[in-house]
Amino acid sequence: MDNLTFENSILLVEGLKVTPQSSYPVFILLLLTYIFTMVSNITLIVLISTQKNLHHPMHFLFCNLPLNDILGSTVIMPRLMHDTLRETSERYITYMECVTQAYFIHVFIVACHYVLIIMAFDRYVAICNPLRYSSIMTNKMVLKLSASAWGLAIVLVTVMIGLTVRLSRCRYKIANPFCDNASLFKLSCEDVSVNNVFGIVYTVAVLCFSSVTIFITYVKIATVCRSSKNQALNSKAIKTCSTHLAVYLIMFICGATMVFLHRFPEYSDSRKLTSIMFHIVPPGLNPLVYGLQTKEIRQKIAKLWWRRKVISL
Repeated sequence: MDNLTFENSILLVEGLKVTPQSSYPVFILLLLTYIFTMVSNITLIVLISTQKNLHHPMHFLFCNLPLNDILGSTVIMPRLMHDTLRETSERYITYMECVTQAYFIHVFIVACHYVLIIMAFDRYVAICNPLRYSSIMTNKMVLKLSASAWGLAIVLVTVMIGLTVRLSRCRYKIANPFCDNASLFKLSCEDVSVNNVFGIVYTVAVLCFSSVTIFITYVKIATVCRSSKNQALNSKAIKTCSTHLAVYLIMFICGATMVFLHRFPEYSDSRKLTSIMFHIVPPGLNPLVYGLQTKEIRQKIAKLWWRRKVISL
């Protein structure tokens, strides 16, 4: 079995630990969650793309978030559902498929942070420099910010995965519900200290950079709001910033919990469940928290819903 596995580059993925009796209920739950995530995020993208009154820098930057959520859900959920219906000993995946899944999973994770950073920058300009907002947040600037967020994520992940695929393999079991960088380099019997160090530095750098940047941005926004006597400005700042902060906290707490539990092997099952929740909870909640809490989007959804209801009557 081992020789055949190595020769054909076939790996065995642990997947979700479910009993045969609960496999179908779990599959249905995951399927409904995936459908909801896809429909809600695609709806927001289509709505912003087609409605001219939503063609603003803030909404265009926000489109990066549902795009990333679609990527994060699609790269893990279909495979996870597929494995749920299979026996534990039959959850095979090729090495290249595993590398591809790990690559896009990490792009999703890093892009989450950088997309929220550029959205925070947009709110900072809108509230702290309202008179210069239109001259700063041009279409060109929106493209530059979006490209920088995705580009930086792709570069970091490419380097990290590149360090992993250079290693030889002496094992074939992925001790995780899905493929990620740590699971891949643990297949090797070589010295993986470089991979460990880079992984830790990469994780700390991404978490710290996003949290510190967003913290400083909100401190400056709070300072401006405190010194301002404009109640309308303060009210708008609280609504838009609280929504953005809620989305960031959901993502940060899920990610930080997953990283924290990695340090405690005795909580391996909890860490694996948390890693799956990271790809389920933020993509599912983001459209509700951000989309429905944004006044323009909420009003447009309500208007379209009532129009459809009237037509059906």
